[in-house]
Amino acid sequence: MTTLETERLILREFEESDLQAIQEYASAPEVVRYMGWGPNTEKDTREFLQRAFDQRQKQPRSDYGLAVVLKAENRLIGSGGIYINPDHKEAELGYCFNRRFWGQGYATEAAKAFTAFGFEKLGLHRVYATCDPANVASVRVMQKIGMQREGHLREHRWIREKWRDSYLYAILEQEWD
Repeated sequence: MTTLETERLILREFEESDLQAIQEYASAPEVVRYMGWGPNTEKDTREFLQRAFDQRQKQPRSDYGLAVVLKAENRLIGSGGIYINPDHKEAELGYCFNRRFWGQGYATEAAKAFTAFGFEKLGLHRVYATCDPANVASVRVMQKIGMQREGHLREHRWIREKWRDSYLYAILEQEWD
């Protein structure tokens, strides 16, 4: 079982009791507007939780999707993860938060913890992330944790019946401090 801790957050394995908190943000159109999934039905969220439970049983594990919990309130405020490609010692970073907790630095704090985990515990060489160019908040998160923009991927993803561009950001092991 993987648990990471920061000053204000606990990043832990998902639990059955997390369903309603996940559903609250995963069903909100404004939260998922840049995601390739959602808005979730309750069935979608149950299936997401089941995939998370299944992933943590795999050996070797390559998918570390975790619940992000606000320590002070013991409240699930989002989720994030690091998804490993072992052939290249790299992983993709992702995160999604309840709108009520945007703009308070939680995504940056969680992204930094996932990236540190990747380099310091999993022995990764590179961590990358993508986002829609219009997702300015996500761009700021990636920049704050030291990622550099490596590219603009044109019409990279088919989301909600249209092609979307993506920015590609990454940080290398030797750049991490």
